[in-house]
Amino acid sequence: MTGTKEDGLAARAGRMFSAYRDGDEAKMADLVRILTPILWHTVRGVRLDPATAEDVVQSVWLTLVRKAETISEPQAVLQWLVVTARREAWRVAKATTKMRPEDLESAVGSDQLPSRESVEDDVVTADTQSRLWRHIQKLPDRCQALLRVIAFADRPDYAELARSLGMPQGSIGPTRGRCLAKLRLALTNDPGWEAR
Repeated sequence: MTGTKEDGLAARAGRMFSAYRDGDEAKMADLVRILTPILWHTVRGVRLDPATAEDVVQSVWLTLVRKAETISEPQAVLQWLVVTARREAWRVAKATTKMRPEDLESAVGSDQLPSRESVEDDVVTADTQSRLWRHIQKLPDRCQALLRVIAFADRPDYAELARSLGMPQGSIGPTRGRCLAKLRLALTNDPGWEAR
């Protein structure tokens, strides 16, 4: 486990949220900065396109501001945000009837910032990202969720992660190892990946 309970992501988020509710509005910006990557990848895990995912994440933050006083335990704000983001993403995904498989494929990897390198480098980078995310999307749902959070969280809080994913805390490390091994095997067997 990384760090102690006192400096875990859920604890830091809880302190920021408490400070925000006590009147320090700048702490909300800090909270948004550290938790948006997790919410973004939680929402994208439901396979929403980037624009819709951005709308859902923004909606989740607005909901938090509106309902800030109803959250009785500030330490639970991270779990509240992840659960709210997942539910809202599911709701939006069900309401979206025009989503086609080719829309998903073109959206994979497009949520990265544009590169200032050559067009050739951009094409290679986009292909690499697209290939990687296609292989990640073929993993079991639990692996996808775990890898998305661990890949984009600065210092994931394993206790909070275990609660969010509904798995024992002690199994996160071994599960992550098995998921990465599956991904590594898939990439090794991909002739297009080996050429990199």
